[in-house]
Amino acid sequence: MTFAEKLKNARKNAGMSQEALAEKLGVSRQAVTKWETERGIPDIDNLITISNLFGISVDEFLSQEKEAAVRKGYLYESKTEYDIDGRKRFDMKLGGASSLFVTSTDSEKVLVRLASNEIATLETDFNVRIDDIKGRIDVDVNRYNKMTEAKAKEGLFIEVLLPNKYLSHVELESNCDELHINNLACEQVEFRGKANKVFLESVEAALELDCNIDMDIKIVDFTGSLEINQITSTSRLTVPENFPFRALVKGFSNSVIYESNGEVVEDFSDANAENIVELNGIKSELLICRGKAVN
Repeated sequence: MTFAEKLKNARKNAGMSQEALAEKLGVSRQAVTKWETERGIPDIDNLITISNLFGISVDEFLSQEKEAAVRKGYLYESKTEYDIDGRKRFDMKLGGASSLFVTSTDSEKVLVRLASNEIATLETDFNVRIDDIKGRIDVDVNRYNKMTEAKAKEGLFIEVLLPNKYLSHVELESNCDELHINNLACEQVEFRGKANKVFLESVEAALELDCNIDMDIKIVDFTGSLEINQITSTSRLTVPENFPFRALVKGFSNSVIYESNGEVVEDFSDANAENIVELNGIKSELLICRGKAVN
């Protein structure tokens, strides 16, 4: 059953009218009617009150909606977009997120989509600000109403769509569990912050990852240079079987180890390859593995 059906049944089983429920929640009867006719879902505060009132968990009330969200999208989302009129440098400070997706499109707009299945107050707890400065676009995701970065990292998904015809340089700053970059071609991409998992597909750029945690990086399709800057970290890079690359080790006390089929093997990099994988920083280790990257 949908949330609307469950709410209507729970109310009737309790012998309660729409007016009585509305009074207990401090909302209008029209709001209850809207919820019971699948024209909306209460905010999280009202969901909790309804849950306590009828002894049904929020998860149970929303079980069908959450299943549908997995298939079709998210329960809550907001979009912010801005028209671009020329070649720009993009500087984006996106804060905490569970997953960050960055891609390019043929549109002439930059679009930032925030989505969540857990944060019902998405539109009031987050604000996307886009500033157009000469030659540069600044994108900032700001938090309000005591929304923490930790909570954002648990339940916020950010998607950034960039106009490919106007891309020159992209700077990203975020604290996320997963970073997905795909269908992106530009001169340079810099990522600063934290990302436990990084997925690269159809990327053509000089990509720099400044991230002082252990990362799991997977390449599906990549052309250019990948520079990994870390301090006292151990990361894993999975490359396709047919991916030619030249390995560079810079910095202090850094090392690269090669693996194939779960076994440590000899260096399989190609000194003449155009693609570059570079490890930089201090006392860090990079394990490069051959295999199929999973996107």
